[in-house]
Amino acid sequence: MSGLHEECGVFGVYSPVRTSLAGTVYYGLYALQHRGQESCGMVICDDGLFYSHKDLGLVNDVFTPEILSSLPDGNMAVGHVRYGTTGRTNRTNCQPIEVNHLKGRLAIAHNGNISNAYELRSSLELAGAIFHTTSDTEIIAYIIIQERLTSPSIEAAVSKAVQRLDGAYSLVLMSAAKLIAVRDKYGMRPLCYGMTPDGTYIVASESCALSAVGAKFIRDILPGEIVVFDESGVHSSKEHCNKCPESFCVFEYIYFARPDSVINGVSVHGSRKRVGEILAKRHPVDADVVIGVPDSGLDAALGYSMASGIPYGIGFIKNKYIGRTFISPGQSNRTNKVKIKLNPIAETVKGKRVIMIDDSIVRGTTSAQIVKLLRDAGASEVHMRVSSPPFLNPCYYGTDIDSRDNLIACHHTVDEITKIIGADSLGFLPIEDLCELTCGRGFCSACFSGKYPTPVPEITEKDRFETKLSERVKKKVK
Repeated sequence: MSGLHEECGVFGVYSPVRTSLAGTVYYGLYALQHRGQESCGMVICDDGLFYSHKDLGLVNDVFTPEILSSLPDGNMAVGHVRYGTTGRTNRTNCQPIEVNHLKGRLAIAHNGNISNAYELRSSLELAGAIFHTTSDTEIIAYIIIQERLTSPSIEAAVSKAVQRLDGAYSLVLMSAAKLIAVRDKYGMRPLCYGMTPDGTYIVASESCALSAVGAKFIRDILPGEIVVFDESGVHSSKEHCNKCPESFCVFEYIYFARPDSVINGVSVHGSRKRVGEILAKRHPVDADVVIGVPDSGLDAALGYSMASGIPYGIGFIKNKYIGRTFISPGQSNRTNKVKIKLNPIAETVKGKRVIMIDDSIVRGTTSAQIVKLLRDAGASEVHMRVSSPPFLNPCYYGTDIDSRDNLIACHHTVDEITKIIGADSLGFLPIEDLCELTCGRGFCSACFSGKYPTPVPEITEKDRFETKLSERVKKKVK
């Protein structure tokens, strides 16, 4: 297991008239960059023809001014930023995925993880399907196309296809004439839409991306809902809604989402601040200053300070040119990035008893380094408070935790973890308080509780499809 990672971000545009869309998609993806830093891409539809560009790297590196100016005007577009929880990092797995088939074209962008992907792909391959990528998104595309051959419309095909999918999927897909937004029946991953003053519809993983392109938030896509944007307006199909208990990923509020987003009617900033207030009540300690680990620990630190009366301080300066540590594949990359990503402010912590708020502890290595940074800056005590419960279980829905092996809380008590990371005390958010984050909405906490909303898959490794191919090669060699 390479660690805790983001999943992906999706973005879509439907304009009533032909116009320049590349810049809109660029700014939308830029606002979603925190959701994935491996690769990005966009596909623009102009009079039924698709034009695309995608590559490994950050949005501003992949979409240079030259690339943006080379993309044509159009009336629809789909964009994606990726951290892959299925399939290795290579250009082949970049999204959106494009497909040409008997009844037209399809471009699809996916956020989440299909928990029955291995079984679906195996059955499709036995039926003669040929796959070019090792991501589960291509499986979704294949099933939609398969259903499209016998369906009267693309949205009817999507409706049939989703009945075969388990797990998490927020999708934005585009045919030659329609833009379609789909959310799984559990509502695990966020998806919303809005509209710009000129009547252009925007679909995005988070509301912060709507704001980035000047769109007014209209509403979240409902769990199980299929929303179609075409020349006749907006159409909603809710035949798959209310089929299952809502199971939104609670870690979106804790870590994944940007604090200025509003998801399911709940402010991410407000949610994190409430967690800080809870931590102050559950794990009080005498101290001189409360600090947060940028970025997702800052709001919780503010809440802790307000509830405890202990002054809030700026404890770290973050290098804005370094991406989120957990998103970097490989332990050595993460270790190096922590050293250059955060710099403690000695004036805030020197000679003081410090309460440090962070969003999670996964392996414990990053936490140990951050505690050491504060010690080296002169902190007399470091008390760590964590705005999530201990990670105890794998996630099969888009958070890259596919094994218990490297989860520190699976192998050590709280007291042992405290010693390992070098803190004076440690307190986690009690699991019974998670409901405070969502304001009463249903959520998935399987990574903490072990209670999964779907059947647990037998084969879960991120590189399972690559491994499958390797095994085939070995058999042929023998």
